[in-house]
Amino acid sequence: MKDPTKSSLGRLLKPNDQRASIAIDLGAESCRVSLLRWKSGRPAIELVHRFPNSPREIDGGLRWDLNAIVSGVEQGLRKCAKLAPEGIRSLAVDGWAVDYVRVDAAGNPLADPFCYRDPRTVKAERSAHRKCSQERMRELTGIQILPLNTVYQLHADQLAGLPEGQQWLNLPEYLLAHWGGARVAEYTNATHTQLVELYKKQWCREIFNALRLDLASAPKLVPPGTDIGKLSGPLSELPAFADTTLIAPACHDTAAAVAGIPAIGNDWAYISSGTWSLVGTLIEQPRNSAAAQADNFTNLGAVGDRICFHKNVNGMWLISQCMDEWASQGKQWEIAALCAAAEKVPCPDGLLDVDDPDLLLPERMPQRINAQRVKRNLAPLDESPANAPAFASLIFHSLAARYARVLDRVALITGKRLKRLFIVGGANQNAFLNRLTQEATRLEVHRGSPESSTVGNFAVQLATLEGSRDPVTGAHAEPVARWAGLFIDALHAAPEPATN
Repeated sequence: MKDPTKSSLGRLLKPNDQRASIAIDLGAESCRVSLLRWKSGRPAIELVHRFPNSPREIDGGLRWDLNAIVSGVEQGLRKCAKLAPEGIRSLAVDGWAVDYVRVDAAGNPLADPFCYRDPRTVKAERSAHRKCSQERMRELTGIQILPLNTVYQLHADQLAGLPEGQQWLNLPEYLLAHWGGARVAEYTNATHTQLVELYKKQWCREIFNALRLDLASAPKLVPPGTDIGKLSGPLSELPAFADTTLIAPACHDTAAAVAGIPAIGNDWAYISSGTWSLVGTLIEQPRNSAAAQADNFTNLGAVGDRICFHKNVNGMWLISQCMDEWASQGKQWEIAALCAAAEKVPCPDGLLDVDDPDLLLPERMPQRINAQRVKRNLAPLDESPANAPAFASLIFHSLAARYARVLDRVALITGKRLKRLFIVGGANQNAFLNRLTQEATRLEVHRGSPESSTVGNFAVQLATLEGSRDPVTGAHAEPVARWAGLFIDALHAAPEPATN
């Protein structure tokens, strides 16, 4: 297993202005606030604040606690202000896609945002496709058809008779607007709404009209690395935030994570490994062929006017849900110990279809897995916490096999000869799964940064601040990769604080 953290791509880079920068990474399980400072011309990155995040049942739906997210992030920002007396030059936010906040004319939220796992989208997807077929929607957008996509959530709001508000803003862009930035939809994040035309790179009027969505409520599209104004409001009263630029980076955390890979060339693929596994490669032009559509690959915006061509594969959601179930029965497994135990059990007698829709749903995961095994005429596994290693082994072997099949299709559809595979994200620390993936894919596996979204966030910020940005297409790919190469070393060496 190779480690690219010693990349020389960015070692000679230094910014003109050596004030600090902040990267905020919103996660569906935890949110992080990181500080980049320059010490003797060298970068030092510190994870200053981290807090848990999860949806909750409220008002008959699964929603995010918006106040908790905002207050948690602002607690981290105040900590950063104390640590950086030289001042904060810039601040940027990335996070998971598809979920949004409806706001009134003053920018105030109308309600807590729904979570993409709320089952309301199942009915909404069927209803939407009666107005605009799945095939047509895919043709127009090039986006993987998933019920969690923003288009179905907005249609679900319609079906429920919810007030439209003046605008809706994806969560990272909402936070930036909350602190004084312009109300925008950053391109990499906007593509995941399934409302952006693939080739024209603008909101798709045909879909808005077919579903009777108000185009005026959609924010202005901007490319990654856009300066959207200065921080204002109560935070700006702190001396460190007196002159802070707000930047829309690659607001989609996967696009940020891919931007955090210090790789050049055309022979590499990636897996952004976390709750979901995003498996694919970067391409210069979209691929929306019949084969790409049949395999339900997606064409999402990437830094440098490129495309993240990948497929959503179920990821560590499977094991985390199992662990929650065993914890409810009194056994609290630690992931490192569980992975080590799983490596010692015999190989499974059959593999899971990890993308079975039933395995995307919360709760009772061991029972859901066994239900699939029974359908395949395989004996159910003992569901007790003591047998957790067998479940983990089954999940990891199944994920690795699925990754290999997806990457084979990536190579075939794109025409690439893949040699290298970069695994980034929090789950890339799972050495057992990494080994299984290398064996299944037969690719040279590199373990990138677990905090690759933060690396990419900072890299886009610095490329923007130092002038490596086109006003139309956004931050350029090569300078971003060079900054990422510099920042990986800085983050790799930084100690991680205890959970706050």
